[in-house]
Amino acid sequence: MPLLSNFKTIPDIFNFLTGEYEKRNSKPVFKRKVDGKYTDISYQEFKDQTESFALGLASLGVKRGDKVAIISENRVEWAFSDFAILGLGAVNVPLYPISTADTVQYILNDSEAVGVIVSTELHLNKILKVRNKLKYLNFIVVMNPVKQERPEKVYMFNEVQEMGREFGKEHPDYYKQQSELNREDDLCTIIYTSGTTGEPKGVLLTHKNIISNVTAVHQIFDIGESDVFLSFLPLSHIFERMAGYYTALAGGSTIAYAEGIEKISTNMLEIKPTLMTAVPRLFERIYSRIIRNIEKEPEKKQKIFRWAIETGKEYMSKKKSPGGVPVGLNLKYKLADKLVFNKIRARTGGNLRFFISGGAALSRELGQFFEAVGLLIIEGYGLTESSPVIAVNRLNDYKFGTVGKPIPGVEVKIAQDGEILAAGPNIMQGYFKKKKETEEVLKDGWLHTGDIGVFDAEGFLIITDRKKHLFKTSGGKYVAPTPIENLFLASKYIDQFVLIGDRRMFLTALVVPDFEALKEYADAHRISYKDEKELVKLKQINDLLEKEFNEFQKKLANFERVRKFTLLEKPFTIENGEVTPSLKIRRKVIEERYRDLIEDMYNAMEKKV
Repeated sequence: MPLLSNFKTIPDIFNFLTGEYEKRNSKPVFKRKVDGKYTDISYQEFKDQTESFALGLASLGVKRGDKVAIISENRVEWAFSDFAILGLGAVNVPLYPISTADTVQYILNDSEAVGVIVSTELHLNKILKVRNKLKYLNFIVVMNPVKQERPEKVYMFNEVQEMGREFGKEHPDYYKQQSELNREDDLCTIIYTSGTTGEPKGVLLTHKNIISNVTAVHQIFDIGESDVFLSFLPLSHIFERMAGYYTALAGGSTIAYAEGIEKISTNMLEIKPTLMTAVPRLFERIYSRIIRNIEKEPEKKQKIFRWAIETGKEYMSKKKSPGGVPVGLNLKYKLADKLVFNKIRARTGGNLRFFISGGAALSRELGQFFEAVGLLIIEGYGLTESSPVIAVNRLNDYKFGTVGKPIPGVEVKIAQDGEILAAGPNIMQGYFKKKKETEEVLKDGWLHTGDIGVFDAEGFLIITDRKKHLFKTSGGKYVAPTPIENLFLASKYIDQFVLIGDRRMFLTALVVPDFEALKEYADAHRISYKDEKELVKLKQINDLLEKEFNEFQKKLANFERVRKFTLLEKPFTIENGEVTPSLKIRRKVIEERYRDLIEDMYNAMEKKV
């Protein structure tokens, strides 16, 4: 579905929605939770809140080209702040709310941010801790009420808005005039990639970079006024910002903000979304929860569930074949839907048209499972450096295990060494103040993604792994770890999985189990344990995982099989630096942190040999 208007810049979206569009549309632009209940934000309120805040920033000295950072969870004030910054011709520098004080200090200094907008007192204290080391920072704005005494140049969000209203009395058309000065080639945002190694790099994206991606998505998908998005992925990441925010607004959709990942299931029932952006971890958790619940049911119900899933998979397979669905299978599917599938879909609110998945690889098995129950997951692929989408599956042209076909306007080719290269209007301008790193990835008009992939016979792009993640065993075999890891993550007993094996004779793995599933198993089999530390060391538990491994390994070549694994007593976390904010494993950190444990695994196996 085409965009509501011919947008050239991000502020064009705001000006259209709060001007011409608002006059003919009474639906809310946002929904947020207040006192335990979702309330609406109208286009008029969106306009008033944003413009008053923008004028307040102007009164604090923010001008065209200045960088202003946002450290906040997803909430309407993030949107007000974003459009306020961009409307003034300034540049939005978003940071993850979980960023450490050291990361905040680095990014604010590297980006030369003159101001920072934070959501809570916790984030304020993070800034105050390093404030004397921030070379360019002039002011801090806090969204939530603050109990502590505020230092100089720390303002409340509503205070800045009040300053803006006063400023507006003398400069009534200031925001409109400034926003109309924006050009498509102007810098829109600097997004710092968390990276799995090294210090963060600031990706420079223009209005044109992002708008081209928004436009392409609207050419592929029918997204419009009747759609309701439930937003929970961080807006500081380009995936949610482009797909779940700008794309939604550009089509006149409503955005509801989730209360957090832990409240997603409740919020889905309350909002009844039609579209959601998500990452594979969400689907893995939903799947594990469904399987655990089914296993608590009597054997008869378990058989019905298994029959329904197989029926659903067969139905979907026949639906895509030239012959279509036989009458008998169609009747079986309707029964399966009545007995099983509609109950699962009801847990998402019952109105979901499809999920959009990105950020990491979605396993083929997971995609087929959700397709069978009538919840289609559309997987795409991209990088922060490409605003972000490079390729995506279509509603009527998709294949699980692939990331779809290139989007309109974007060219993709495979280099001789297998690396995926992309070119188009969505490709970044470079890394801020990092000429060498920019030249390493932008060559002859092509973005070198660092991902290895191939096109299949039908033109679908398949990602095999990160170029730098490929293992070469001491036996000379190349191993792509991600597909193997995703295979094991389908186990209900496995929560996180890291393959080890670069320059080794064979593969091993560090495994974080799904403790809830393990405890249920232990309780059901009367296996006693004091805590999780003792649980993972029990022979019965390790035998259970060994059995799981043997089952999954049937699908692997001999050199791809895991010869030994170790169960860990605690998960890899963002806070410990083992996982990036976009939930990617930092292999080098983990291998270094668990070096002794890894060596013990290899020594034990060598003794057996």
